[in-house]
Amino acid sequence: MDKQYPVRQWAHGAALVVSQLEAQGVRQVFGIPGAKIDKVFDSLLDSSIRIIPVRHEANAAFMAAAVGRITGKAGVALVTSGPGCSNLITGMATANSEGDPVVALGGAVKRADKAKQVHQSMDTVAMFSPVTKYAVEVTAPDALAEVVSNAFRAAEQGRPGSAFVSLPQDVVDGPVSGKVLPASGAPQMGAAPDDAIDQVAKLIAQAKNPIFLLGLMASQPENSKALRRLLETSHIPVTSTYQAAGAVNQDNFSRFAGRVGLFNNQAGDRLLQLADLVICIGYSPVEYEPAMWNSGNATLVHIDVLPAYEERNYTPDVELVGDIAGTLNKLAQNIDHRLVLSPQAAEILRDRQHQRELLDRRGARRWTSTARRWWPSRWIIAITRC
Repeated sequence: MDKQYPVRQWAHGAALVVSQLEAQGVRQVFGIPGAKIDKVFDSLLDSSIRIIPVRHEANAAFMAAAVGRITGKAGVALVTSGPGCSNLITGMATANSEGDPVVALGGAVKRADKAKQVHQSMDTVAMFSPVTKYAVEVTAPDALAEVVSNAFRAAEQGRPGSAFVSLPQDVVDGPVSGKVLPASGAPQMGAAPDDAIDQVAKLIAQAKNPIFLLGLMASQPENSKALRRLLETSHIPVTSTYQAAGAVNQDNFSRFAGRVGLFNNQAGDRLLQLADLVICIGYSPVEYEPAMWNSGNATLVHIDVLPAYEERNYTPDVELVGDIAGTLNKLAQNIDHRLVLSPQAAEILRDRQHQRELLDRRGARRWTSTARRWWPSRWIIAITRC
C-alpha cells in the first residue's frame, strides 16, 4: 500500500504545496520569485528540493520540459502573478505540443481581489486552458494537495503535456488543515486486442516495403526496449520524428533511415514514399505533418496509448490502442520471419549508412561516434560550444 500521510495543521498553504511536491518526487524547481509566490519559495528553502533561478519565466518552462523529457516525470516551474505567468505561455504551449510533462505553479492575487482592477490581476486559467492539458485555480486552501496532485497526473499520464495551477496569495499565505496525497503511479493498461495485433502481423507478412515511423511515445524507456526487440525480430526499416530521438539504438542502425520532419528530402522520407505499409508507433501528427509524408498509397497502422486524431491525411486502416510496450511485444511474437529488403529500400539504407559514416569522421561527430562504440548506449552525451 502507498505511504499514507496524516491530516495536520500547516502554518501556511505554501508548506503543504512544497510537501506535496516532495511526495511527487520533485528534485528541483525552476523559477523567479515574486511577491504573490514568495511564501512558496521560502518553504522550498526548508525542503529537499533545489531552487534553480532563471532569468526569464519562459526558460523555467523550457528547463522543466527538459527534465520531463529525460526522466518521464514532470518538471516544475514556479512563477509569480501577472507577467510572471504570461511569460510562461510559449514554454508551456511548446511542452504540451511536444509531449513533455511539465507542471507550472503560478501566483495570483488574493481571491477577494479577483474581480477588482488590482496590480497583476488576470485570468490565468483562461489564458492557459488552450495550451495545456490541465489548468485550475485553487479556490479553497484544503484543495491544495489534490489540485497539485491532479496536475501531475494530467501532465504525466497518457500522452504527456503541460499542466498549470494558479495559487492565490491568500491561499498559500494563510494556515490550512490538510494532508499530503501519495504520488499515484500510472494506471496499468493492457496491450491492444489480440485480433487486431494478428491483423497487423498479417499485413507485415504480406508487405514488400513496410516501414516503422516512430513518434515521441516510442522513445519512452519501456516502449523503446520493446521496439528494439521488434526491430531485431522483423528487420523492418525504421525512421523517426525528432521527438523520438534515442528510440533506436546503435545495434539497429543498419535499418535506421534517420529522422524526418523538416525538409521532406531525407532517407526516411524516401522510404515513406516507397512504402506499401506504414506502422506509426507513438506518433502524433503535430510531430510531422502527415501531408508531408503520407503518399496515400500505403496501408496505415496506428499504435499508441490514445486513438488516432484523424485528419484528411491521417486516417489509419488499423489502430492498436493500448500499452505500447505490451502491444509491440505481442506483435514481435507474431512475426515468424525477417523482412528481405527490396532493392530500392536496400539502396536507400546503404546510402544513409554511407552518409552516417562520412559524418562520423568530422567535427564533434568524430568524438561521439568513438564514444558510442565504447560507452553504454544508455548514457547521455551532451556537447556544447564554449
